[in-house]
Amino acid sequence: MRNFWLYIVFILILASCDRKEHAAVSFYYWKTNFDLSSLEQETLSENKVSKLYIRYFDLDVNPSTKEVFPVSPIHFKVKPTVASIVPVVFIQNKVMLEEDFDSKALAKKTMDFIALINKKNDLECSEIQIDCDWTLTSKNNYLQFIEDFKRMSKKQISVTIRLHQVKYFEKTKIPNADRAVLMYYNMGTIAVESFNSIYNRETASKYVKSLKKYPIALDFALPIYSWGIHISEGRVIGLRNKLNTADLVSDINYKQINEFSFEVLKSHYKKNVFYKEGDVVKIEAISASDLKEMAEDLSENSVHTAKEIIFYDLDEINIRNYDKNIFKKITAYF
Repeated sequence: MRNFWLYIVFILILASCDRKEHAAVSFYYWKTNFDLSSLEQETLSENKVSKLYIRYFDLDVNPSTKEVFPVSPIHFKVKPTVASIVPVVFIQNKVMLEEDFDSKALAKKTMDFIALINKKNDLECSEIQIDCDWTLTSKNNYLQFIEDFKRMSKKQISVTIRLHQVKYFEKTKIPNADRAVLMYYNMGTIAVESFNSIYNRETASKYVKSLKKYPIALDFALPIYSWGIHISEGRVIGLRNKLNTADLVSDINYKQINEFSFEVLKSHYKKNVFYKEGDVVKIEAISASDLKEMAEDLSENSVHTAKEIIFYDLDEINIRNYDKNIFKKITAYF
């Protein structure tokens, strides 16, 4: 009998050793006011989300003064309840192209403004993420900025990486950060006649195999958002965020003309935007099958195991488009 129980314990130990730790579920929060709805809070709880990436502000260049300034800083209506938050700063590439670019000065201003927001809201962070789609012409300034910012902040620094920066990393180089996240979306041009600009597997396939040669580990950011491309008289006149097929199917002002496009039947305002009779709205969205497809391709081509999958972005408008278990199902691929 004693040998039987020893055998059972041995089997349980083996099973625990073989159990794979899946990647953690995380989210980006990209709204100007931080105030979670009950569904958003429920999503965090159900997926045991311990980390939230919160956009604190953008950095842009004032066209008149040429000064770099923060755009639309975050306003906390409530305090985040997750274990840790990561302030995210989106930096326009043109900031890195300024003639009198001063890396140290920009690093200090960025760090100081983050610290100001944290102090005002009684928040702490151990990591900061810099989001910038740098180019070959801005590369040197950007890489130096990351070096200076990392040294000054004395915090863990993560950066975002685009597909072209993975494939051509020998030219674009790799920032000296502690972590990197591949943004697996926004793969095409917003146009009248085009495939889904958010995600297209054929486009992604030209880059994703390069992950096998990428020298550092990456986590992945996947899209769960949708938008409408507003077309008038044959040209794109605007991008309408948070718009999906369900919004237009149920609206008598629209007629569906194909799977993703709707014609405006009568001129009207919708969410403070004017739509003229004859205009067309083309919906671009990400389905659950798209997410599974992305996860399959990324896990198949990654040399390193992703520890975290960050979904963009936490908003009940986006969450309602999916089964509540979708986020766990996707991270199970990693």
